[in-house]
Amino acid sequence: MKNYLQFDDGDWERTERRWTAWWQGELDRPMVVVEAMSDPSYTIDTYADHLTRFPLTIPVDAIIDRVEPQLESLLCYGDAFPKWYPNFGPGILAAFLGSPVSTATGTTWFHPAGWSVLGDVRLGYSVNHPWHERVSAVALAASAAWGDRVVVGHPDIGGNLDTLAALRGTQQLLVDLYDTPDEVERLVEEVTGLWLGYYHEYHGLVSPHTRPGTACWGPWWAPGTSYMLNCDFATMISPAMFERLVLPDLVACCDDLEYAFYHLDGKGQIRHLDMLLSIPRLRGIQWIPGAGAPPPEAWIPLLKRIRDAGKLCQVYVTPDGAARIAHELGGKGFLFYIGDTTFLTPGEADACCTYLQAEGLMDR
Repeated sequence: MKNYLQFDDGDWERTERRWTAWWQGELDRPMVVVEAMSDPSYTIDTYADHLTRFPLTIPVDAIIDRVEPQLESLLCYGDAFPKWYPNFGPGILAAFLGSPVSTATGTTWFHPAGWSVLGDVRLGYSVNHPWHERVSAVALAASAAWGDRVVVGHPDIGGNLDTLAALRGTQQLLVDLYDTPDEVERLVEEVTGLWLGYYHEYHGLVSPHTRPGTACWGPWWAPGTSYMLNCDFATMISPAMFERLVLPDLVACCDDLEYAFYHLDGKGQIRHLDMLLSIPRLRGIQWIPGAGAPPPEAWIPLLKRIRDAGKLCQVYVTPDGAARIAHELGGKGFLFYIGDTTFLTPGEADACCTYLQAEGLMDR
């Protein structure tokens, strides 16, 4: 176990070599990410705190000072590595495009922009938007503070329909899909172009100053441009609408990015899986069963579909859950993050690693 201050060039070389081999399909075992906090007062919620809750008048350095001791407390086991991403809520692109922002109950909400007629709306890039400036400033400050000892990842930019749902309102967008589908199609195409522009702007801003490679809110390191693509709105639309409005966006992003994943969130999205698996440059699927659903290891046929299609697969599991999946399907091509909503204690992490090493899922 090591924190970011203890990670040396040899640790980074091994980390980057293993992750590169996994992406290329050359690693016979799964990647296993185990993280713990040496200080129990720090949690996943505090470490990935929503930075939208801090007024824009608070200095950026004060935010970095708040994160620093938590980063020092974060212990990396297995294939984990020191990383941090600036969390400005699920889909900060909506704010860049005019969605009012509020915070409540520990999360971030993006509210409708007040559009009346979709045909009159034209989306464009805004270099001086306060939230855009804030994200850039925090990322630069984090990169300056930690340099090549930490990978500073991409924020959660959002997906095309999810961004439009924030700007329009979810219920109104559902009505728009029936009343003015051509205008919705035009707008999601505009969102995709802006998404790619903001992604590469951020990447160009941060990459010269942080550890080589990329990360995001997903638990991986990639040797080139990568992201966890998503469309949570897809649970509410038919495969035909998904094919028309979401698939082109995903194909465009996958064609642009070198290491793209998709966040498959809940059984309502399974009906779109075949289309996702047909995207040649989509590298993998993150399967999230959803609240109240059986854990990932109970979805062996689904996981088999993903792997049989040649895609990588990431899940949040217990040690027993990881072992069951590996016994049923083999470990190759999987990324197991041990845990979900809480960090392990160092004692729990040690026991977890001992168990997974005995199961042949982790290097000793």
